[in-house]
Amino acid sequence: MTSGGLMERLQDGLWKENPGLVQLLGLCPLLAVTTSLVNGLGLGIATMVVLTLSNGLVSAARRWILHEIRLPIYVVIIASLVTCIELMFKAWFPTLDRSLGIFIPLIVTNCAIVARAEVFASRNPIGASLVDGMGMGAGFALLLMAIGAFRELLGQGSILAGLDLITGGEPFSGFSFADSGFLIAVLPPGAFFSLALAVAAKNAIDGKRRISRRRTMSRKLRPSDHPRS
Repeated sequence: MTSGGLMERLQDGLWKENPGLVQLLGLCPLLAVTTSLVNGLGLGIATMVVLTLSNGLVSAARRWILHEIRLPIYVVIIASLVTCIELMFKAWFPTLDRSLGIFIPLIVTNCAIVARAEVFASRNPIGASLVDGMGMGAGFALLLMAIGAFRELLGQGSILAGLDLITGGEPFSGFSFADSGFLIAVLPPGAFFSLALAVAAKNAIDGKRRISRRRTMSRKLRPSDHPRS
């Protein structure tokens, strides 16, 4: 895969085809876990690792997977990886594992992972599939972190609370900016509102970019205003 193709796959995952913002996949963990930046970071990293490795394994085995049973095999591959990730969380990040609860095992049911296995990894070589999984996973993880940070800041008036769940150090209450916040931000309505704002912001940015490109192209195609000699 060329460097240009590599960057294009990463850009697709981070922005153009972001699983959460564009494809609207994996919304259950996206809405449920993002009450804080640390929770979003933890689940985002777990999802990115599973998505990257599952893409690579599906691509490596695609020649031997029968078309009729491909989906069950994808689920077995993903479930095996999720089990490994869950055991690692329980061993190294037990407090974060309890905080995320059932949503680590539920990575198995994340539609974004199965979709990338079916749409991309089963039809492309290993290198491209790994890059695709990394880009899509990173885009999903960044969205989790952004919404988690936004909800935590509005709802609790702080940021990075509970960072010790990942670092394993002394209890850390985060950087506080207010004594309290808007409770609704950390409740389910706040999750839907935050996602709606994120999708609206992306659509607005993409719209401005399209308008800018059209204006640039129209200026290039416009005949010269200088009279011919």
